[in-house]
Amino acid sequence: MKVAVACDHAGLEFKEKVKQILSRLGHEVVDFGTDSKESVDYPDFGLKAAAAVAGGEVDYAITVCWTGNGMNMVANKVKGIRAGMALNPDMAFLTRSHNDANILTLAQKYTPEGQLDEIVETFLTTPFEGGRHTQRVEKIKAAEGT
Repeated sequence: MKVAVACDHAGLEFKEKVKQILSRLGHEVVDFGTDSKESVDYPDFGLKAAAAVAGGEVDYAITVCWTGNGMNMVANKVKGIRAGMALNPDMAFLTRSHNDANILTLAQKYTPEGQLDEIVETFLTTPFEGGRHTQRVEKIKAAEGT
């Protein structure tokens, strides 16, 4: 699987850990930056990762910022993206199984580092459940005109 990663300066440490997790799991990583702790604007990096998912260049993306909110907001502005924040493995499971999320957003400030491996692996291995959730995802798509 091909997975994009992106972060701002406040999510750099987690992004680097996520890259290690993805490599260990055998996934190809496409890094959209940033690569420094120098202050940057999260939209510059989150939009690139979201565009890669929407354009089919990668299967999924994982974005990281301090609270997760900024990256989640910017990713969800891209047509075809359903980004979901997960602060624990259960949230990762539900955003995939119920919402068919194609981007996982992490909050470096609030996500327990000890659960990072399980959150990432759960997100990438959980299938969309379909059923009653399909009509809900279709309503999201309709709202954005896809």
